[in-house]
Amino acid sequence: MNRWAVTLAVLLCSVAVSADDPSPRPRIFGIAQVTVLTTHPRAAQEFYSKVLRIMQPTHCAHCDHVMANPRYSVNHHQLVGVQSTLDAPRNLIESITFATDDLGALRRYLEFHKIAARVPDQPQSSPATELLTVSDPEGHKISFVQWTQGMPTLTHETLDRREIIHAGFVVKDRAAEDAFYKDVLGFHVYWHGGMKDGTDDWVDMQVPDGTDWLEYMLNVPANADHHTLGVMDHMAIGVADIHTANDELVAAGVKFSEKPQIGRDGKWQLNLYDPDGTRVEFMERKPTQQPCCSRYLGPHPGEQVNPQAPSAQ
Repeated sequence: MNRWAVTLAVLLCSVAVSADDPSPRPRIFGIAQVTVLTTHPRAAQEFYSKVLRIMQPTHCAHCDHVMANPRYSVNHHQLVGVQSTLDAPRNLIESITFATDDLGALRRYLEFHKIAARVPDQPQSSPATELLTVSDPEGHKISFVQWTQGMPTLTHETLDRREIIHAGFVVKDRAAEDAFYKDVLGFHVYWHGGMKDGTDDWVDMQVPDGTDWLEYMLNVPANADHHTLGVMDHMAIGVADIHTANDELVAAGVKFSEKPQIGRDGKWQLNLYDPDGTRVEFMERKPTQQPCCSRYLGPHPGEQVNPQAPSAQ
């Protein structure tokens, strides 16, 4: 076989291997944004402005779309979006957006795994942020945004700030969801437990390159009422001390019916509900007592995870 034939054979083998073995999955650092739906936009704006009082709505006086769908910056890298809708759907979490370090590579990776990804249309009044959006096996909208070198890391370098540490929604088929989040995206179990020992009602799936997690809310009846669904569809704000957070909420004029309590996961938490019944959970980053059901299998928020992640310039 001459030299050119050998070269051609090597190239053909390389193409075959690359077609069957895609480049590694880009890193997924954590939650960049959670968007909730509301049928009461003015009441929702008042609620989120009080509950997350350090947030500033990212809207302008002459942008009708943005006024109807404000976004609030929780900190330097995370947002909460509030999107108006006429009819309240069963899932009040409109979307969860995760941060990655290479959006183009992630798109190719997803397409290799036969997962359709699209770049959603954005109104002209929306910020020009490139997103990649997919639907998980149960139809939940999951988006990805690229994290550039100029954005801070998700290593929780300061522990006195507030931050989104997880979001959750109803899951009917855990195996199907695991095939997407665990097998394709690389999420792993952080903790699991239930209202009774020996039963998993909650499975916390932690991102592969950070500490934030997605919470499967399992064993929810198909005919669950609006209140129950609002409890299940939720986001969690991590804080250093739940009692300090409670005092700040009271001072801000927030009215709520529940008191701080220690959950089955061993962490202090405080539950609030927006005007549509979506739960906003305040939670301490680390447990103060032994959790039920299982030990923790991943790092807690605030612990260094990935020192090679993009850092602020």
